Amino acid sequence: MVFMQHQAAGFSIQLPLLSPCNTRLQHPTTLYKGTSSALRYKDSYLYRIRALSIDEIPPNALRRKQNPNWRGGFSLGIDLGMSRTGVALSKGFSIRPLTVLELRGQKLELRLLDIADEEEADEFIIGLPISSDGKETSQSNIVRSVAGRFAVRAAERGWRVYLQNEHGTSTEALNFMVDMGVKKSSRQGKIDAYAAMMVLERYFTLSGQGIELILPKDLGLQEKIQQGPPKDVDFFPEEPEDLTKGYLVSDT
Repeated sequence: MVFMQHQAAGFSIQLPLLSPCNTRLQHPTTLYKGTSSALRYKDSYLYRIRALSIDEIPPNALRRKQNPNWRGGFSLGIDLGMSRTGVALSKGFSIRPLTVLELRGQKLELRLLDIADEEEADEFIIGLPISSDGKETSQSNIVRSVAGRFAVRAAERGWRVYLQNEHGTSTEALNFMVDMGVKKSSRQGKIDAYAAMMVLERYFTLSGQGIELILPKDLGLQEKIQQGPPKDVDFFPEEPEDLTKGYLVSDT
């Protein structure tokens, strides 16, 4: 993905900059896990920010790695296309293709929210197109635009939106379908959902390493994301304290 060449620790999250002179939101920047007072940013200036670490808003893959007994948090994998969007679902250690949607714009976003609600998912892993030389493409810009708008809708429910490098997942999906014996006549209609499944497979295999969390600029929505959706006490086990702490404020 786009920030891989900068990531010593493997994680990045999008944050809004706050000017030291006022609280007007500036352009988003990227804070990298493992940085100290000498913070590294894509931008050339340092600002006082409301700093969020990956441990404060951990993806489900990281939660699973940190606590093998953790049972909550289902994930939806999304393979965005110009006219077709593949959707896959992860529940526990089971990952499967779910559906292919022939929707766009607001109708697509609302349907994805409905599916997440039906399947009790709390995060979306959206595939980000990356070229073979590790660079973003024109399609990457489209995906980023869609993901940014969708992240606002998702945040209203406390759900998270991540971008995952999807390079090669379509080929992996086709090979998987062949190995599974899916008939050639059926592959074209299902490959988008299988590609979304491969996005989820990569995400969990890497325990969330390299993902990019898309945060809305609105701090109220960011707080909703950090708090997360209401939890069913019968479903979610008690979680480690360090995964549910509040915001930290950088001293830089």
